[in-house]
This record gives sequence, C-alpha cells and structure tokens, in this order.
Amino acid sequence: MAQIIFYEKPGCINNRRQKQLLRQSGHTVVAKNLLAEDWSVEPERLREFFAGSPVSAWFNRGAPSIKQGLVNPDTLEDDQAIGLMLTDPLLIRRPLMQVGQTKMAGFDEEKICAWIGLDEPEKDLKICPKTRKAESCHG
Repeated sequence: MAQIIFYEKPGCINNRRQKQLLRQSGHTVVAKNLLAEDWSVEPERLREFFAGSPVSAWFNRGAPSIKQGLVNPDTLEDDQAIGLMLTDPLLIRRPLMQVGQTKMAGFDEEKICAWIGLDEPEKDLKICPKTRKAESCHG
C-alpha cells in the first residue's frame, strides 16, 4: 500500500471523505494544509501536480474568484495560472496527492485506482454535500 502526501483544504468535507476512502483502501495518508503551503518557494513543484492536464483543469471551479467572474481558467496560459494560484491558493484544484515522485491533482477515482488501488466508494466524492455541486467545498 502507498503512503500518500495529501494536500487539502482543512475542513473540506470531500477531502475528509477522500482521505477516509484512501485509508479504507489500505493507504497511509499524510495530510497537509494546501492553503498554508508556501508554493512560491518552488512554483515548479506546484506545476508538477498538473502535468499532462489542460490549464483549465488545474482550477477549483468553486473558488470564490472564479464564481465571481474575476478569474476565467479557460483563458489562461500556464504561467498565468500558476501566478494566480500562488496569490490565491483557493484556486488550486484539490486534493493534490503525491506518492513517491508521482503527483496528481483532483480526486479521479479511476485514475487513483489504476495508480495505487482504491476500494469502491460509497458516494460520489466529487460532489460537495453542502451544495450538491461538483468540487465546490470552499470558503
């Protein structure tokens, strides 16, 4: 089983449920506060979590600045996206997960299952139970 470094927003219900599923699947979860992490020291370290994904998929679509129309992830280049995330970490799609040198952003059950193995979840872990909207546990 894997040891997963799991960058989360503390208090996010979905992140709590996702960690629980990972632990039930036999993995060790080392939780870290995504919002308190100083990504500006090594911005490339943050970028590595999004390798192979389009820039628009790097974002938490429930972030206040996106919902208010202040940021449009569909129009950004990668350097712009990282710059915005460094100033407003709520924009970062979560969780960020790392096992060894392999990194991933978001909780895609199929990818995680192929990557490290995962038991069948009881509920959709992409839907926030507070709002019933995808990836919108923010605050």
